[in-house]
Amino acid sequence: MDTNWRKSSRSADKGACLEVAMKDGEVLIRESDDPGQIIRTTRAKLRAFIDGAAAGEFDDLA
Repeated sequence: MDTNWRKSSRSADKGACLEVAMKDGEVLIRESDDPGQIIRTTRAKLRAFIDGAAAGEFDDLA
């Protein structure tokens, strides 16, 4: 079964983008300009990260 990678419509024409996919119950994340490097995680861990980012927990990294 092929992996169905998706990226945000906001990232079109802006260069390197994060892409996500679901496979075998895992969330897969990769950069479009380096597709061989794949991060595997769970929905719960990704949700916790997204919620933390939205709450500003990582603003000091920018």
